[in-house]
Amino acid sequence: MPREQYKRDLYRLDAGDLGHIEGVTVSYRSNSSRTQALSHYFGGLPYALPPTGPYRFRRPRPLPDQYRYGTKISPGCFTRSAAFCPQPVFNNGIDNRDLWSEDCLQLNIHIPVGGPPSPNGWPVFFYIHGGFLQWGSPNMTPEALAPLLSETAFMAIIIMPAYRVNAFGFLAGMELQDEARRNGEVATGNFGFWDQRLALEWTASNIHAFGGDANNITLGGYSAGSHGAFQQLAHELYFVSDEKAIIKRVIMWSNSPGVQPKGLDEQQKQFDEYLLRLGIPLTLSAEEKLGRLRSMTMQELVAPQNNMQYSEFRATTDGSFIPASMVSNINSGDFGRRMKAREIKLINGECRDEHNLYRAWRTPAGNSYDAIYTRLCADYPERAVKRLMDHHCSGAEKKIPRGMKDWTDFFGHAYANMQVHSLERGFINGLAKGGLEPGKDLLRYRFDWRASTVPLPEEWGVTHASDMDIWFWGEGHGEGLREDEKVTLKWWNEAFAGFVKGEAVLWPCWGVRDMVRLRGDGVTDTWNDERWEEGVKVWEEVNSDSGSDIGRGVLGWIKARI
Repeated sequence: MPREQYKRDLYRLDAGDLGHIEGVTVSYRSNSSRTQALSHYFGGLPYALPPTGPYRFRRPRPLPDQYRYGTKISPGCFTRSAAFCPQPVFNNGIDNRDLWSEDCLQLNIHIPVGGPPSPNGWPVFFYIHGGFLQWGSPNMTPEALAPLLSETAFMAIIIMPAYRVNAFGFLAGMELQDEARRNGEVATGNFGFWDQRLALEWTASNIHAFGGDANNITLGGYSAGSHGAFQQLAHELYFVSDEKAIIKRVIMWSNSPGVQPKGLDEQQKQFDEYLLRLGIPLTLSAEEKLGRLRSMTMQELVAPQNNMQYSEFRATTDGSFIPASMVSNINSGDFGRRMKAREIKLINGECRDEHNLYRAWRTPAGNSYDAIYTRLCADYPERAVKRLMDHHCSGAEKKIPRGMKDWTDFFGHAYANMQVHSLERGFINGLAKGGLEPGKDLLRYRFDWRASTVPLPEEWGVTHASDMDIWFWGEGHGEGLREDEKVTLKWWNEAFAGFVKGEAVLWPCWGVRDMVRLRGDGVTDTWNDERWEEGVKVWEEVNSDSGSDIGRGVLGWIKARI
């Protein structure tokens, strides 16, 4: 439904120890055929102190215990949205630099109307936004989510945190590691993941003030947000005790664990290139380098990123947020066994044509083997890239794989396979080894259907992110879902809602290869995964040196409980 059909009224809440705050209630306008309130919204609530000045490129700091958002006389105003972390533009999209702020550790809260259900309150869906870890924000308008929260079975509080992306969130280097050690900190890189974790902890501590149930939190995300959800799950399974665990269920839309992230030695190549692109000599001392980085404007720090060879700022295997044996723990079944012990269930799946959007993100300039190889090394450890390319382009001639139009077409498919199709299958295979049951603990899906509301080019088909309009009920696009589309999606919405509530969901899958599929004609059926063998094979190829590491896995289990 068009935004002009809605209105916003101020909504005040006594949030207990958090103080008094002001948000909005979204309703239909009085000249509409419907007038009832649809949802409540608070935007831009800080969950951490600003990561600015000397705290740029450092682990986030929690708010002090005495922090209050406002008083009864002067309530805190949270009627807008979270700040945008400074970021490059995707595919000639909207340049939002007028909204940039490094003080971006804020979150948005969408709440159903009416009293929370007894006895514990609303279930909570903690959603992490996507954007390749390089861009994006959690700023869906309250009008965009009002239909989901008012006309469907989905009745839960939705928390959407902003977090640091690109270099602000994932820059890693020896200089930062040494500084962290001097400061008594354990974080080196992965700042964006630490941000997400702090927002999750804030939610568990404070969601009761908004009518939510801290003991019923589902963690989810799309694309890079899905990858973030995985990393949060892995961190909690290996570094957080059972008593302090927050996550009850996980939703990973269109992404996978990937491979074991680069170590600090490989990340140093990117760190050094970044400094040179910024005009910072590598001959300076570590303190001088970091001083220069912290003295630059956010615009200066964003400017070179699109044109770097190592353009993708991503996760670092650090042993403090990301376990050094992450992939080997999946392969050994230990990861699945820990999920089973904590009764954590997973929704994971894909769109049919993921590759069409993937090939549009920083597409290699050269239409050649070497250009694709170099571009993929920006995302993944070179050992994994070599094995992937050897798998697809075997032989000394390094020919383009059969069925690909050109190297750019191959880039889209290879990138989508690494991010989604292949590696999620290897992940599911490892979880099944750990005892998670298809249709009960592992709920796999596949979309061959596209809603009329999707704003992406029609020629891209059922591409990456096109199913956001399924999960978020039109996501506020255009005139909204048609009535016939709502009928098509009724089962999917009810399954999504039931999963977030913590109910047992009837998911008609009986084997690890089974996926619930929404066909192009709008019929939902069970599909026997035709890509299974190839996906598992690619997982094994790119992760072949991350074999079973039982000793380290056991050590991690012990550490998590000390």
